[in-house]
Amino acid sequence: MVTLTLDRLSARYGRRQILDDISTPPLHGGQVVALLGPNAAGKSTLFRRILGLLEGDGEVRITGTSSERPVAYMPQDNGATAVLTVYEAVLLARMQGRRLKVADADLKEVDKALAALGIDTLAGRDIGNLSGGQRQLVGAAQALVQSPDILLLDEPTSALDLHRQISLLSILRRLAQERNMLIIAALHDLGHALRFADQALVIESGRLVDCGPCEQVVTPQMLRHTFQVEARIEPCSQGRPQLIVEAAI
Repeated sequence: MVTLTLDRLSARYGRRQILDDISTPPLHGGQVVALLGPNAAGKSTLFRRILGLLEGDGEVRITGTSSERPVAYMPQDNGATAVLTVYEAVLLARMQGRRLKVADADLKEVDKALAALGIDTLAGRDIGNLSGGQRQLVGAAQALVQSPDILLLDEPTSALDLHRQISLLSILRRLAQERNMLIIAALHDLGHALRFADQALVIESGRLVDCGPCEQVVTPQMLRHTFQVEARIEPCSQGRPQLIVEAAI
């Protein structure tokens, strides 16, 4: 099973320190981790640092994988304007860095990714003509089709309506468990984090606030300090924790 550990991770843009000394306990496959923090906290930068797109002090340790490309990444918006169909765009993501010849197994993986996310009906559509929400789902398929051990998703629900938000997060949770995949998703909706995530990793101003089981990390005290809101967390009728925000501080 794959394990990701961040050890004293830092990153800079020029002279500006963006991430500073972020360390986590081992994060294991089969789990969904919610990456939380206010705007400009450094969440996207942390993803880029994990991917090796930024240099800095510290170490990203990945164990328990035999894949040549263990990590796949879905940015906030793929900004697709190329004249490609959805199927072609997802297949291209599948073949990136692989052999040149497309095999039947590659086509099956594309079909599986589109079907898993419920967008197989969009396969023949030009990707540049899709709505923002549809492009987000295609971006998720492009990441998923790479068969990663670790999947990084940067605000995967930001352009989706409520039905598709719940649907996508439910699918991701199921896939994490079925494939023993570690999924780290940057989320702004902390209610979704409490509902769908096993662990929470909270950063503020490029520094680690806390990392651990979601219900232990997302607390009224953390919300007051990090997000500047007065809130309470109470069990719903089914015993699940739900977030109730009272006021902005």
